[in-house]
Amino acid sequence: MRFIIRVVINAFALWVVTLIPALQVAIIAFPPGETLQLVLTLLAVGAIFALVNTIIGTVIKVVAFPLYILTLGLIGFIINGFLLWLTAWITSGFGWGLTVGSFWWGVLAAIIISIINAVFGAILRPQKKQRRD
Repeated sequence: MRFIIRVVINAFALWVVTLIPALQVAIIAFPPGETLQLVLTLLAVGAIFALVNTIIGTVIKVVAFPLYILTLGLIGFIINGFLLWLTAWITSGFGWGLTVGSFWWGVLAAIIISIINAVFGAILRPQKKQRRD
């Protein structure tokens, strides 16, 4: 269930990022490009982005742990931008998906996506049951 929520939040965050024209980030929908195809494409790209973050992102973050310490966590922005760029590269092989203008626009888009994910993560986080004595 958490993965599905994560995919939906990623899809929403990607949609918000594509609405900002200065970021040069776009979604190429499944043909014929109607609203349903755009939503399905956003969900598919959100799922791929969640998998890339979960599998590859975890490995990169563990390996780059010393860099996190040296840069006080700022390398995380670069890593998240790389993971977004990697997602765009993976989905471009299918002929649909995410396109990113350049690596640095991807870093800025990843920062916005991270903020949106943090806000929705805080709102949708399961509440711990309080113990009654």
